Amino acid sequence: MADEQFTETGFWSKIKLFSRQAGKDVIERALWLYYAAQRPNTPKWAKSVIFGALAYFISPLDAIPDLTPLVGFTDDLGALAAALTMVALYIDDEVKSLAADKLALWFGDESPNAKS
Repeated sequence: MADEQFTETGFWSKIKLFSRQAGKDVIERALWLYYAAQRPNTPKWAKSVIFGALAYFISPLDAIPDLTPLVGFTDDLGALAAALTMVALYIDDEVKSLAADKLALWFGDESPNAKS
């Protein structure tokens, strides 16, 4: 099962190492999925979809290697977008707010949810 390949340590390590290179859009979508999976009301089938996409995101084996300039995260974004389409019902304002707060810390953006 795909969620057996997902680890929180691997997720946060990938985010830490590649957040700037991956870009805000990729990281935002990964965070939406991550925070949606943490919610108790997200059903198991949706968590399986989420963990499958996040496992692909953290995997060093990609269709397009992440170190490839300009296009390295294109395949990751595709996997995340496909998962988001399937579990969109569980990406609510609370999930987006948690992601926005984390993005503000990492990317220095002003967010209405960012803490001063």
